Amino acid sequence: MGKEKITLSIALAVYNEEKNLDACLSSVRPLADEIVVVDGGSTDGTVAIAKKYAAKIIKTTNPPIFHLNKQKALDACTYDWILQLDADETVSSALKQEILHVISTKNPEMNGYYIPRRNYFWGHFMKKGGQYPDYVIRLFKNGKGKFPCKSVHEQIALTGRVGYLKHPLLHYSYRTRADYWKKADSYTSLTALDLAKSQVPKSIRSTLNYVVWKPLWTFFNIFIRHKGFMDGITGFEFALYSGLHFASSYKKYLKL
Repeated sequence: MGKEKITLSIALAVYNEEKNLDACLSSVRPLADEIVVVDGGSTDGTVAIAKKYAAKIIKTTNPPIFHLNKQKALDACTYDWILQLDADETVSSALKQEILHVISTKNPEMNGYYIPRRNYFWGHFMKKGGQYPDYVIRLFKNGKGKFPCKSVHEQIALTGRVGYLKHPLLHYSYRTRADYWKKADSYTSLTALDLAKSQVPKSIRSTLNYVVWKPLWTFFNIFIRHKGFMDGITGFEFALYSGLHFASSYKKYLKL
């Protein structure tokens, strides 16, 4: 008998991603036995691009916690392993070969793998500042991983042992300043809602915490502790705006 083939599903949740989706799906087509795309009501050419790659398309709404749609994509996958991606990510040739190798070795102890991610910020792939290697769980056995669906920045929760891959996933998160500010507006709105749910006191102490201490600590943590200064002015801007996330979120919370 011939060697049994290990199969791989690609899972994505998307919303108005016509700028990114073609490059993403093109990079994984040689890997995929199945492509599952959950679309949150796109009004551009996203669905047409997914159809070009013979994807299984599930149409739904676009919830604030987008991980709900990511989980729908995982639930719809039918093959042995799942590679979960965002539309603004691409898989390099070296990473493809590494993925094929680890899923074909049939290691019963490993239920999934962290993949290092290279994040693109305004014309540069970041070297430091917690942006590389930015390890994320993306490859795992079907049924062993899921999204908790509680926070916009959460990781996949995995049952069992997790390994590490060497070759990076390329994440074109912020190609332009407009991309950054659009996502930042969404993230700060979600954080403001979290503050409301937690009933954070609207007090001088909270104001100092969210407007002064958290921004300063975040900037220090990214720019100094995680050596963001090695990315020059880009690293400085990334650390600065990451810190200001808390002040902007708190300002929105006060207006709720």
